[in-house]
Amino acid sequence: MTEAATVSDRLSATGTANALELRGVSKLFGALAALEDIDLTVRPGERRAVLGSNGAGKTTLFNCVTGDFLPTRGTIRFFGEDISAFPPHERIRRGLRRTYQISLLFTGLSVLDNVYLACVGVSRSRFSFLRPRRDDALVASAEDLVHVVHLDDARDTRVANLSYGQQRQLEIAMALAGAPRFILFDEPAAGLSPTERRELVEILNGLPDHMGYIIIEHDMDVALRVAESVTMMHNGRIFKQGKPAEIEQDPEVQALYLGGGHG
Repeated sequence: MTEAATVSDRLSATGTANALELRGVSKLFGALAALEDIDLTVRPGERRAVLGSNGAGKTTLFNCVTGDFLPTRGTIRFFGEDISAFPPHERIRRGLRRTYQISLLFTGLSVLDNVYLACVGVSRSRFSFLRPRRDDALVASAEDLVHVVHLDDARDTRVANLSYGQQRQLEIAMALAGAPRFILFDEPAAGLSPTERRELVEILNGLPDHMGYIIIEHDMDVALRVAESVTMMHNGRIFKQGKPAEIEQDPEVQALYLGGGHG
């Protein structure tokens, strides 16, 4: 089969495929099962929250989806294509992005420079060392992303001088570089003030409708305001799935995660 045919087949497959599909995914670390038989389906454009206590397997799940860990068994499909054995950079090329719990930023550079480098990193010109022209399309893309995450007033500020909340907003802008098809947000609200959390909710709800994501979050108030479906994890397994209102009112969820109630 020619390369052109392979690309054509992949594109045609993604037209009707689920954005993300996990079947029987398990991850073992020696005798420890961090994930056990995970079945998960996320539609294109769907926003899903994955919730659970520490040790539930949420971050391991993300690591398997992104390729940081390869699953011990099971299959992961991204828009119809089996990516189970792909390295992280191949998954990025196909439109998958991720943020991390720990900030990964160039603190000595400006906000705009960080976003510009993220745009370059996922572009065909990523190996070019030429200084960008004023009319460079990637500079324009970076400026647009800075606006999307509400950092216009800080575009020329060194990252080291940003508040923690602004740094998390910047990470979202960098994850949006290259118009991804799907994003994994790893606890974006961690450490944010109430005001910064409201800003985060506004940013996530303002993303284009076609751009789906999964958000791992300990703050259920944030998660339930930005997700249309929820997956609860416990001890490496899926415990419950449903709409935010269903999960919030579920007695077993309340007993296990919310101490019997949630206001």
